[in-house]
Amino acid sequence: MSGAANREAVFPTRMTLTLMKGKLKGATTGHSLLKRKSEALTGRFRDITRRIDEAKRKMGRVMQVAAFSLAEVTYATGDSIGYQVQESVKNARFRIRAKQENVSGVYLPQFEAFYIEENNDFKLTGLGRGGQQVQKAKEVYSKAVETLIELASLQTAFVILDEVIKVTNRRVNAIEHVIIPRTENTIKYINNELDELEREEFYRLKKVQDKKQRDAAAQMAELAAELAAKQALDAEHLHGPSALTESAPEDLTADKDDDIIF
Repeated sequence: MSGAANREAVFPTRMTLTLMKGKLKGATTGHSLLKRKSEALTGRFRDITRRIDEAKRKMGRVMQVAAFSLAEVTYATGDSIGYQVQESVKNARFRIRAKQENVSGVYLPQFEAFYIEENNDFKLTGLGRGGQQVQKAKEVYSKAVETLIELASLQTAFVILDEVIKVTNRRVNAIEHVIIPRTENTIKYINNELDELEREEFYRLKKVQDKKQRDAAAQMAELAAELAAKQALDAEHLHGPSALTESAPEDLTADKDDDIIF
């Protein structure tokens, strides 16, 4: 049969037809849900792309200001501020915590910055000179780190969403262009085969019924003939010559002896 390669190899029965209809309904529902999921993820992906562009532009401006601020600190203090920071800092004041956001069943990590006010190892930094420039540089670099964390969170979500959207779109296309057409072709094939079986069954029943009618007609004709023969025989017995009726008188001259001549 043409198109047999584009359908599933099943036996055409009513139960198989019911299973295929259930599978088609499930595939249609799954396609609708995955389509909406893909649209939601794509919308969020575009929003993240826009925010990444803004974060990168912001990062460039912040790092530019931070570089000038560090130059001011170096000019004001005259010493290596990096050496002072590395030697004096024992515990980090700037911390990061991670959480997850659920977007249509996809968990996107988000990084959030926070401060621990108890840890402050920069109290004496810039006490001799350049304290104002050091404080400004600290604030600018803190802002740069916050922007960097935001950018890292967006970039991580971007990579995850990109992969999930590709997988979801592949599934949507597979259901739309492979599974649903194959299932519909299978249902059409089963319906055609069942219709053909019904036509064959109807023709067979019609032939059997015709034969039964012919056999019944022949049997009735035979019974009618036997009944007619029996009625004729009964009528002959009732109206014909009786066995008790006296026979005709014998001809006395039939056996007449020869004359005797003296």
